[in-house]
Amino acid sequence: MELRHLVTFKTIVEKGTFKKAADQLGYAQSSVTNHIKELEGELNQPLFDRLGKQVTLTTFGKQFFPYAIKIMDLYKEIIEKANRNDVPTGSLTIGASEALTSCRLPQILLEYKQMYPEVNLSIISIDNKNVTAELQQGNIDLALVLKKNNWETKDLQVEKIKQEQMVLITPLKDKQKCISNTVLYIERTCAYKSIFDDYIKDHYIEVEGSVDFGSIEPIKQCVMNGLGISMLPYFTVKKELENEQFNGKVVKDEQYGVSSFVTYHKDKWVSPAMESMISLIHTCSKEWD
Repeated sequence: MELRHLVTFKTIVEKGTFKKAADQLGYAQSSVTNHIKELEGELNQPLFDRLGKQVTLTTFGKQFFPYAIKIMDLYKEIIEKANRNDVPTGSLTIGASEALTSCRLPQILLEYKQMYPEVNLSIISIDNKNVTAELQQGNIDLALVLKKNNWETKDLQVEKIKQEQMVLITPLKDKQKCISNTVLYIERTCAYKSIFDDYIKDHYIEVEGSVDFGSIEPIKQCVMNGLGISMLPYFTVKKELENEQFNGKVVKDEQYGVSSFVTYHKDKWVSPAMESMISLIHTCSKEWD
């Protein structure tokens, strides 16, 4: 089975006719026809139904198509591995939760770009519940997320980076108002939303309604102004606590904790760019509060 035959097969599927595929590939139409005949002969199955000038995949052709793509991808991967000099190049797309994008990633990205300027980086903010789907669909190469301490999933390679300290933040005494026990959440799908709910229930905290936010910053502003309480990772409120802009109670019980994880699809080829990013994340995490 020759790679060029698979390329021809894929191009016919994409273009819809033998002629358009021949034009795209720079072959004579007879060469394209011969490629498919040889491939069909080797497989002992027809790949296309010829309906005039148009062609459609046979049932077997539809089954064979994803395997052809996989073979071509593997060939490309082998060539890249054989030719690479282990210096990270190319592109790398990282998905990250809002808190980590704001507070953890900037320093990592700065150091990475200084070390590997040839890598084109893309950062995508992802919803916590969509991490697996984003990786499975190939929209991102790896993800940096906050999840419960024991998080794992069968489809992903998961590496725990750091167990994070959670803090219950409340308004300063002179800012407390009649609605100071309004619960302030960051998105319902966030890992620590359910943790906060458990904490409230277990500690018999009386609440007076709730408000959901799409990011952490407005939550901090609301607590500063006496409009509610929240539970957030320490690294997101460190500056405000040091400046005494609101009160903070460290939550020491690990059952209310979250961790930072780096994760990627278990079948994903780890490129030099990706491998070096994962290594740098682990290195930088040693300096995290």
